[in-house]
Amino acid sequence: MIRRSTVVYIVILLAVIGAYFYFKNREQPLVDDLSVTPEATAEEPEYLFSAEEGLLPPSSIGIIAKTGETVEVARDADNVWMLTRPIEAQADAAASEAAASQVASLRVLDSVPNVDLELVGLNVPDYIINIAFDGGRERMIKVGVVTPTESGYYVQDASGGDVMIVSKSSLDALLGLLTMPPYLETPIPTLNETATPQS
Repeated sequence: MIRRSTVVYIVILLAVIGAYFYFKNREQPLVDDLSVTPEATAEEPEYLFSAEEGLLPPSSIGIIAKTGETVEVARDADNVWMLTRPIEAQADAAASEAAASQVASLRVLDSVPNVDLELVGLNVPDYIINIAFDGGRERMIKVGVVTPTESGYYVQDASGGDVMIVSKSSLDALLGLLTMPPYLETPIPTLNETATPQS
């Protein structure tokens, strides 16, 4: 007759063996799936201007609106940002650098081949952006209307090619130069400085 303690040990042994095979067969496919899936779905973002093209950083940024407003900032020979339009003056360095950084952040959301330019506002663009780069290259970009989803603008290189959709938030930040040109703040004179000497 088999003793009760022996039966208990056999049951425990069978449970351990069953658990071992269960976890071994269940975990392995999960590890394989996790290691493959992110790499298969990863997608690099595309930008309107890239360092790989030898385009960054910009040396000048000019924007012309269909309504007539213009603004342009450019680095001078001493690498100092200067405002050249609408007036000639020294520019606020921080605001100009922020605009230069924004040029590198213009993300392309999609491409729209064979679209009617009039339909997307590119036959008479709302804005024309001229960017010059340190390597001597220049790009002119036409900006049309906002997409129906309001996530981007239709844009096209002035030399032609497919119409692209560029992130609205990133382009709005650059177009903001038109309404708030990067003027260098000048000190406000105090009362003593403006007072005329008494006779």
